[in-house]
Amino acid sequence: MEDASPAKWHRAHTSWFFEQFLLLPHAPSYQPFDPDFSYLFNSYYESVGARHPRFHRGMITRPGAKQVDAYRAHVDQAMAQLQVNPATHLLDLLELGLQHEQQHQELLMTDMLHGFAQNPLAPAMLPRWSAPPADQSAPHWIDCPGGLTEIGHQGGGFAFDNETPRHSYVLRPYQIASHLVRNGDYLAFVQAGGYRTPLLWMTEGYAASQAQGWTAPLHWRPDAHGWMQMTPAGLLPLDEDEPVRHISWYEADAFARWAGARLPTEMEWEQAAAYPALAEAASHVWQWTSSAYGPYPGFKTQAGAIGEYNGKFMINQMVLRGGSMATPPGHTRATYRNFFHPDKRWQFTGLRLARDCG
Repeated sequence: MEDASPAKWHRAHTSWFFEQFLLLPHAPSYQPFDPDFSYLFNSYYESVGARHPRFHRGMITRPGAKQVDAYRAHVDQAMAQLQVNPATHLLDLLELGLQHEQQHQELLMTDMLHGFAQNPLAPAMLPRWSAPPADQSAPHWIDCPGGLTEIGHQGGGFAFDNETPRHSYVLRPYQIASHLVRNGDYLAFVQAGGYRTPLLWMTEGYAASQAQGWTAPLHWRPDAHGWMQMTPAGLLPLDEDEPVRHISWYEADAFARWAGARLPTEMEWEQAAAYPALAEAASHVWQWTSSAYGPYPGFKTQAGAIGEYNGKFMINQMVLRGGSMATPPGHTRATYRNFFHPDKRWQFTGLRLARDCG
């Protein structure tokens, strides 16, 4: 699958990031582990040089896992020396590298799950895995006053550049669902013929669903006794009380329309995230919003290759908020902006409903 990368690629690429942006320019005595790795493990940094095509990463049989282990050890040792008396201007790059590795820890989980799901034997990736407990309180609508609100990172602590600058935004009053949409809710959409009702869908979304044969979320499988779901623990009976996951923006948008609601904007989501009643804000699934991924007013990319981190992707993608069960603990915050193309389903993606007042 062209969006997924092998485990060893993730492990090598995160070391490549430290090597490329910290060691090579700031550690004069550093010797690269293997010059070929600059090509193999560059992800999308065009200004750094040529790179191996993403959709061919799975064909890299060499270097093997042991050599990747040695590469990581080589980079880790050099990074430990660099951190003995780090220059102040390197601390931000070091933090970015650590946050970048956490992003790839999550991608590694989702890519592995997708790979295991292609096996007809449905092996367990993590046999002892269990989903985090879902909120059992009664779902309800939260009244949000809207008005002039501040959006974006407030300063203090780490944030990616796409979370800045903080700016004002005017919201109309709205309501947002206290709980994430559950499997049982989504099952009703499936059984009602939601995937066969073009009036519920954006044209591109319906075309994608028909062309790719979507009839349910990505990892759902029909069974003689109902639905099963591929999870990190293997193939399990569908738990209707768990939040739905592995759906595209197109599916989330169609479901919301079927439910007589809509997706929240990312600004509404961020304002509502401050309310204690917003259950499961960042523990189960990334939540699709209706907002296209674009720059905040006054956004400027950083100088040099590091400026390619987020800014050049601000087109044809949709924003997700929150966090998922695969996100490393402590990695997210209310201002975090995740983003994917609207047809992507392999991540732990779900939805929360919103609606207008009056």
